[in-house]
Amino acid sequence: MAPGQLTPSNMTLPKLPARATYLHLSNAAKRNALSLSVLRQLRSQLHAFNTSPSGRLLILPPFKPEILSAIEAHDEEHIWLLDASVWRRERKDLPNVIVLRSEGPVFSSGHDLMEIKRLSHDEVKETFALCAEVMSLIRRSPALVVCPIQALLVLALISRALPGLATAAGFQLAMSTDYPIALADTPFRLPGASIGLPCTSPSTAVSRRLPPSLAYRLLATAETVTAAELQGAVDVVPVPEDAKATDTTRAFGDRVEVVVRRLADETAGQPQALGKWAFWTQAGMRDGGGYGYEAAAAWAGRVMALHTRSEDAKEGIDAFFGKRKAVWKT
Repeated sequence: MAPGQLTPSNMTLPKLPARATYLHLSNAAKRNALSLSVLRQLRSQLHAFNTSPSGRLLILPPFKPEILSAIEAHDEEHIWLLDASVWRRERKDLPNVIVLRSEGPVFSSGHDLMEIKRLSHDEVKETFALCAEVMSLIRRSPALVVCPIQALLVLALISRALPGLATAAGFQLAMSTDYPIALADTPFRLPGASIGLPCTSPSTAVSRRLPPSLAYRLLATAETVTAAELQGAVDVVPVPEDAKATDTTRAFGDRVEVVVRRLADETAGQPQALGKWAFWTQAGMRDGGGYGYEAAAAWAGRVMALHTRSEDAKEGIDAFFGKRKAVWKT
């Protein structure tokens, strides 16, 4: 399917302008779970969207204040962030905006627990390391990443108690993007604590977008919140009580189109890239150090892989698939 082309079953997102493209999350049969194969597909697409004609992977520098000296000196490694002619050459035919798109009623349910159950410990570590890599590629992409967190197909089915729309690593994925957009009643959750496997790696992204007290509350309690409760971290599209599903669909699609066109057509790519790097770097400086996201995500992923070896995590996952209440060992 060509970038920007709509499918008859999912007409909620717009045809994209010239400098934008879709990043496809394609695992609808498994609720868009982030399996090893899906994470590899996401990494491959992100590499393609940020690889220059010369073959160089062109991503933002690490979010460290000291790198500014090299940028100020117009050093060869970072000159593309300042010199428009170099930017045009190195990012020829590459997008300025990437729109993360998933199909089906669930944006992403997080990691594939059935796969996690059967993988070796080394493979589980690889899964969480790859997840951290994908999140970092999104955060360091010079092309801004817009994330429509689609709840539209859920609206008519919500009474059937479908799970949260963006859960666990799916929540992490949404919060790693530059511009998440959701309907007001879209649910979010860090459910790991309820199966003995706290969402430590997803919380690295969530805690950088939400107030720390709220992020930890979600980590500890596994409770569900809606996009309306995340106002500020998410661009929230209202859902009037008397709105028809078609009206809501149209309002959501219109908002996505407005945001994407504003970023792609009304702003320049190079200033956006440098501004993105500067924002996340200075955000880390408030805590007296560098941004530290890559190190935090990699470290938390190792902790989460360690969690999977515990008796309670194994019991919780078995109970989840057995649709029964877990019997905790501790």
